Amino acid sequence: MMFKVASVVVASLVLAACSKDVINTPVAAIPDCVFADGSNQAAPAWVCGAPVEGVELSAVGYSEKSAAGPNYMKQMAATAARVELAQVLSVDLQNMVKQYVETTGAGDAETVDRVNSVVSKQVTEQKLIGSKVVRQMPTPSGGLVVLVGLDPAQAEGVAESILRTSMRNEAALFQKLESEKSFDELAAEIAKRRAQ
Repeated sequence: MMFKVASVVVASLVLAACSKDVINTPVAAIPDCVFADGSNQAAPAWVCGAPVEGVELSAVGYSEKSAAGPNYMKQMAATAARVELAQVLSVDLQNMVKQYVETTGAGDAETVDRVNSVVSKQVTEQKLIGSKVVRQMPTPSGGLVVLVGLDPAQAEGVAESILRTSMRNEAALFQKLESEKSFDELAAEIAKRRAQ
C-alpha cells in the first residue's frame, strides 16, 4: 500500500514538473497577416484585405518574381487584383439588387436570380474604369503585391453604369422587377443601397 502511495506521489511530481516546463515555454507570436509567397513573414494589413482609408472597393493581386522586370510584375499583379475586384463588385451589386428587391417587395426569386446573373455578366464585360494601383510592395521572395481600388465616387459611378447597361440589355427582365420606374431611376435607387 505504501508503495502505491509513493508511486502516485512520484507520478504527480513528474507530471507537475512537465506541465511547468510547458507553461513557461515562450510561444512565438503569430502575425495577423503574412505574405502569400510562402515566406510566412509579417505583412501590412492591406495585403490581407483590410480596409484602406479613402478606398471604397479594393482587391489585392500578387505576382511572382519575374525576369521580365518590375513593370511586368506590376502589370500582372494589377491584372490579378482587377479580376478579384470585378468579383467583389459583382457580389456587391448583387447584394444591392437583392436588398432593393427585399425592401420594395418587387419581383420573385426567379427574377432576382436572373437579374443577378445579368449584372454579373455585365461586370465581367465592363472595364473597371478609374481603378488604380493604390499601394504596392515587394514580397520577401522578390515578388510584388499590389492593392487596386476605387474611391467612393468611382465605385458608385461604376456600379450605376453597370446597372444601367445591364438594364438596357435586358429591358423586359428589369421592367418585370420594377415596372413603373425608368432604368435610370431604378439604377440610381439600387446604387444608393450601398450607402445605407
